[in-house]
Amino acid sequence: MILGMNTAGRTFRWLVFAAGLMIMSLGVSLMIRAQLGSAPWDVLHIGLMQQFGLTVGTWTVIMGFLLLAVSTVLTKTLPQMGAWLNMLLVGAFVDMFLILIPAADILFVQSLMLLAGILIMGFGIGVYISPRCGAGPRDSVMLALSEKTGATVARVRIYMEVLVLAAGWLLGGPVFIGTILFSLTIGHVTGFSLRLCSTWMDRFMERGMRLENIN
Repeated sequence: MILGMNTAGRTFRWLVFAAGLMIMSLGVSLMIRAQLGSAPWDVLHIGLMQQFGLTVGTWTVIMGFLLLAVSTVLTKTLPQMGAWLNMLLVGAFVDMFLILIPAADILFVQSLMLLAGILIMGFGIGVYISPRCGAGPRDSVMLALSEKTGATVARVRIYMEVLVLAAGWLLGGPVFIGTILFSLTIGHVTGFSLRLCSTWMDRFMERGMRLENIN
């Protein structure tokens, strides 16, 4: 019995979604292990870890849960399954990679890890968004706040990032050159990756639908 394309297509989308989250988490972990400054949300997660214990991945899950709760209150609708899986898988993947990847203490190696982390994270974001399985916790709140306040998504995102970065810095999170470089480049890397991955995904699904019709 041949598996229908509808079922196979949905399965494939979720597999690509999970793979993208794993790739993104690898980028997060490389940036953390480079010790040259992390992305704003990871600055917060690391600061929380230093002050209250637990792991970076655990704080990723906790903060994700809180963000989804805020999104639910604002929109009065439950988040999609992809948002919950995003929160749980990223937390697990980040902790896994942090165990596997040692911290760097040579500047050249740290620089390579930082650049690789940004590129891999941006690529992973493009991969996990391309199947359109639902926005993550941060994006869910960002979209909800934009809808409620009338502010543009870009403006809401900037306010959120600045607030989170300030809170993370006050908690002792690692703010350094890598944080600035990430903020300046991640949008461009993600934009390129998203265009590439979305085009590939759409072509793959279109080809699958043609094959289903032929069968």
